[in-house]
Amino acid sequence: MGQPGPAQEVTFRVDDDGRVGLDGVEVVFDDRRAVAQAGVALPATLAGRLGIEALVEQTVDLGDRPGAANPGAKVMTLISAMALGADCIDDCDVPRSGRTGQVLGHPVVAPSTVGTFLRSFTFGHVRQLDRVLAETLKRAWAAGAGPGDGRLVIDVDSFVGEVHGRAKQGAAFGYPRVRGYHPILATRADTGEVLHIRCRTGSAHTSRGMLRFLDELIARVDRAGAGGPKLLRADSGFWNAKTFARLDRAGWEFSIGVRLQPAVRDAIEQIDDAAWQTLENYPPTSIAQISETVLGDRRLVVRRVRTLSQQGELLPSWEHFAFATNRTDALFVVEAEHRQHAVVELAIRDLKDQALAHFPSGQFMANAAWTVIAALAHNLLDRTPRPSRPDPPRRPDLPPPTARPSRSPHPHRSNLDLASPRPLALAHRVHRSAHPHPRTPRRLTQAAPHEDQPPPARRDPSRLQPPVTDPVPSPQHPHYTRRQHRRAEPSRVRRRPG
Repeated sequence: MGQPGPAQEVTFRVDDDGRVGLDGVEVVFDDRRAVAQAGVALPATLAGRLGIEALVEQTVDLGDRPGAANPGAKVMTLISAMALGADCIDDCDVPRSGRTGQVLGHPVVAPSTVGTFLRSFTFGHVRQLDRVLAETLKRAWAAGAGPGDGRLVIDVDSFVGEVHGRAKQGAAFGYPRVRGYHPILATRADTGEVLHIRCRTGSAHTSRGMLRFLDELIARVDRAGAGGPKLLRADSGFWNAKTFARLDRAGWEFSIGVRLQPAVRDAIEQIDDAAWQTLENYPPTSIAQISETVLGDRRLVVRRVRTLSQQGELLPSWEHFAFATNRTDALFVVEAEHRQHAVVELAIRDLKDQALAHFPSGQFMANAAWTVIAALAHNLLDRTPRPSRPDPPRRPDLPPPTARPSRSPHPHRSNLDLASPRPLALAHRVHRSAHPHPRTPRRLTQAAPHEDQPPPARRDPSRLQPPVTDPVPSPQHPHYTRRQHRRAEPSRVRRRPG
């Protein structure tokens, strides 16, 4: 009679009848070793509620170009892969592991098909994806995620996406002396969702295309249903009189940094010393004061800062930071809200930690389409709630619970219990381990002594023998060479005759 085989345990079961989706899935925490990234089902279900796949099918039309069929399934594959941390086209193979396609609720295509699809994009096709992003924003805000009649604060900024290939079309060195692309984006301050984004070449100036980008942003926000007051914040790279005039015509408030040009410095120097007011809530390593003046017909708010040196002494000079605004609120309120423009860096950090860690294609338009789809995935993740398991209630008179002891291993499953937890195939993220170069010399390490082994005895320095060196053979030695003869004899200096 044969030995009994290992006991089987069904952790997750999916029928082959068709795609299930989140409505047909019940999440049960019945095993502490189940460490799957099953949360990808949440943004995939939200994408199904917003109808992104059908919207892409209606909007994106590649004509007779390669990869034109089923654009909705390909975009959804990219979104699901980006939600799992994909930053290259090969990572789009992650949603194909196991039966993930039945759980996500949309077809999953191969990475090679996705690459062909992205390389077929032109500038007009990227604008079609922009329309998908705008319509998705409108549907989400209509479902209750928008500001409604409340106040809307928008931050505009740009960042450099570094690349490492000279064959990248459009990649160039910008102001930070880094080869890459220079996208521009607009984010919502309170939620971090991306309202508009556009990929630009690496040599593009910070304000390049700002007017057209601003026209599209104003129209997009109005169509999405934002009916309350709006405030746009930006740094000094977007300082432009035409930008001020466009925002005034749209009825928007703004606070945009200005560069310290000679006219601005002259206006700052004319401020009386008694007009400077100290900020109490500033970091203790610096002293900051604020004041205001007028630059032309614009209100100019200035903050000057003196920072402590490494020796704990204040620096002798002030650093000035100024911005122009059309707001009429109190000085402290206007200045404090403009400093909060730094929250846009959180959205940029999330994008760089997700899909925009790399720009995977060698063609610029393919990377531009990748950028817009990354914004779609980022917004889905931003709108998805982060579920957490609350701690069970306990009596206040009891001490806090200690660490849970490990269960006794099953006789037939000892190896499984002793192994470290691994993600399930439902949403297995690609983890790359760094391998040393084959030519890298290996460092020899001595194994740690066993507990029962006594430590090695220390050697007496007086009994140490001097190192043994090979003697130089004499000229009568059969293997004597002339090079050894030169090394054995001291060098001699030959003089020139006369």
